[in-house]
Amino acid sequence: MDENRIKAAYELARDAYGTYGVDVEAAIARLSQIPISIHCWQGDDVGGFETAGAALSGGGIQSTGNYPGKARTIAELRQDFEKALSLIPGRHRFALHGSYLDNGGVFVDRDQIEPRHFQSWIDWAKHIGIGLDFNSTFFSHPKAASGFTLSHPDPAIRDFWIAHAIACRKIGAEMGRQLGSTTVTNIWIPDGYKDIPVDRLGPRQRLLDSLDKILAERIDPSIHLDAVEGKLFGIGAESYTVGSHEFYLGYAVSRQVLLTLDAGHFHPTESIADKISAALLFCPGLMLHVSRPVRWDSDHVIVLDDELQAIAKEIVRSGRLEKIHIGLDFFDASINRVAAWVIGTRNILKALLIALLEPTEKLKEVELQFDYTQRLAMLEELKTLPWAAVWDYYCLQKGVPAGMDWFGEIRCYEAGVLAKRASA
Repeated sequence: MDENRIKAAYELARDAYGTYGVDVEAAIARLSQIPISIHCWQGDDVGGFETAGAALSGGGIQSTGNYPGKARTIAELRQDFEKALSLIPGRHRFALHGSYLDNGGVFVDRDQIEPRHFQSWIDWAKHIGIGLDFNSTFFSHPKAASGFTLSHPDPAIRDFWIAHAIACRKIGAEMGRQLGSTTVTNIWIPDGYKDIPVDRLGPRQRLLDSLDKILAERIDPSIHLDAVEGKLFGIGAESYTVGSHEFYLGYAVSRQVLLTLDAGHFHPTESIADKISAALLFCPGLMLHVSRPVRWDSDHVIVLDDELQAIAKEIVRSGRLEKIHIGLDFFDASINRVAAWVIGTRNILKALLIALLEPTEKLKEVELQFDYTQRLAMLEELKTLPWAAVWDYYCLQKGVPAGMDWFGEIRCYEAGVLAKRASA
C-alpha cells in the first residue's frame, strides 16, 4: 500500500475519532504495549518433538487437514514463527507445550523434563527479543490413555502427572528468570467420562489434591504465574469433565492463581467476554485462550467477528489490561500454517485497536445517566468510523505490511521454503 495514502487516510481517521474525544495516538501507543502469546502448536499440528515424526492426539486434540510444508523440526518451527512475526505489528510472545522439548534425539519422559531441555528455546527467545509462556502436556501419552491424569484413581499414575506439572512450573520459572519477562504456565487436563458417571465428587477430590501438591512450592510471581483451565466437555469426555469451569473458578479464587478462559471451552451460547469482569473481581488475573469454536471446541483460526470484538472490548473496558494475559489457541492444518498465525494474531490486534478507539469513559458516563438512547446511538456510529485507516498506519509505524501486502510474502515463503519441505 502507498505510504502517502496511508498517512493521509490516518489523518482523516484521527480527526474523525477526535470528534468523539478519542486520542488516536494514545490508543496506538497502548496497543503497541500489549503482547499476544502466540501458540507453537499451530505450526506443526500439535506434533511436538518428543520423538521423530510425533503426532499428538487425545483429549479432544485434533488438527484436521494436510496442507504441505508442516514444520518437522525445532529449527523449522522457529523459522516459520519468525516469518510470521515479521508480518505482525508489535512485540509478542511464544507459548510452548511440555512436549516441545529439545531432547537432542534422546527420549525423555514427561516426569523427567528439566529446564535444560528448553534452554535452546530460551536462548532463541532471548535472541529475537520475545517472552515465553508454557503449558503442561497431559495428552498423547500411555499414562493418559484411560482418559484420566491428575484425577486418576491409581496413585502411581497421579504421581507421574504431578511430577510432570511440577517440572513444567520449574521450566516456566527458569524461562521467566532468564528472559526477564513473567512466564505463565497453564494446566489443562482432559480427564472425564464418555458416559454418565456414578461418582462425580471423587475425581474432583483427587484433582484438588493433585493441584495442591503441584502448587505447593511458591515461585516468585515476578518471573512465573500459574494458571488453571476448565472445559465444558471433550471428545471422549462428553458426559463429565473433572476440571469443569466451576471447579477451576473455585480453585483459582481459593488458591489465588490465574484462571484461564478458553473461548472454545463453554456451551456454544456462552461468551467468555461476559466472564472477564466477573472473574477479575475475585481472581488475581486471567489467561485467555482466544479461539473460534464452530459447533464445538474445534479451534478454528480466529476471525474479526462479533465475539472476538466483544472479548477485546471487555479486556479494554475492564481497565485491568495488566492482569489479563492474552493467548491464542487454534490449529488448522487445512491452510498455510504460517498464514494462520498471521491472520489470527492480526485479528486479535485489530479487535483490541477497535476497543482502544472507543470513548469508553464517555459511554460509561452516558450509561450512568440511564441515557440508553445515546449509548446505543454512539455505539452504532462508532462501528462505521475508519479504524482500518488507523490499523494501516500502525502497521506502517511498526514496519510490517499493511492491508493484504503481507500475503505476497507468505506466497514467496511458501514457494521458497514450505514447498521444498513437502517435496523432500
